Amino acid sequence: MAFAPSSTTSPAPGTAQGIHLPDTARDLVKILVAGPFGVGKTTLIDSVSEIRPLHTEEPLSEASAQVDDLAGVRDKSTTTVAVDFGRISLPGGVVLYLFGTPGQERFRALWDDIAYGALGALVLVDSRRIDASFDVLGLVEESGLPYAVAFNAFPDAPRHHTEEQLRAALDLEAGTPMVTCDARDAGSSVDALLALVQHLIDRNVPEDAR
Repeated sequence: MAFAPSSTTSPAPGTAQGIHLPDTARDLVKILVAGPFGVGKTTLIDSVSEIRPLHTEEPLSEASAQVDDLAGVRDKSTTTVAVDFGRISLPGGVVLYLFGTPGQERFRALWDDIAYGALGALVLVDSRRIDASFDVLGLVEESGLPYAVAFNAFPDAPRHHTEEQLRAALDLEAGTPMVTCDARDAGSSVDALLALVQHLIDRNVPEDAR
């Protein structure tokens, strides 16, 4: 499985063009950053956004602790209750608007509204709890959105699984991009997004025109 390396072409988060779109902006693309509770969606958007990200984080309550699986994320104290939002400009005039979606089943009603107009999704997965990703992958597939899968490299994540085993565990189609990234690292996160963007291009541009 490819590891998304640290990109040398990504802008430093928060220091690019401020709040204004760059003059080179040509294609504005809405992308979902999806995944289960505690997988690193907010962290990824924070790491790449060239504007100050918008967050709707709230402290975990005793009530939510009864329904949110904290296995593997015991140190997590907040959760996204509506949406995270960030923006990143890529080479070639492509600007991605990133919408992080809540991973819990109880926020399913928000999915259609948040997904409206999106061209694709980057689905973050935690290899320590792969089964936590099934509901989100189901939502993405039901919506018909093309997607790429990025395994967030948590320090204690198992390293012995092969690409074939991980792909089989998630029941991914052969053409679905699958990479590993570190959501804390801007370059690595950008490269995961680039894997999705390339997938979208490959799906929509005839092979003889690439």
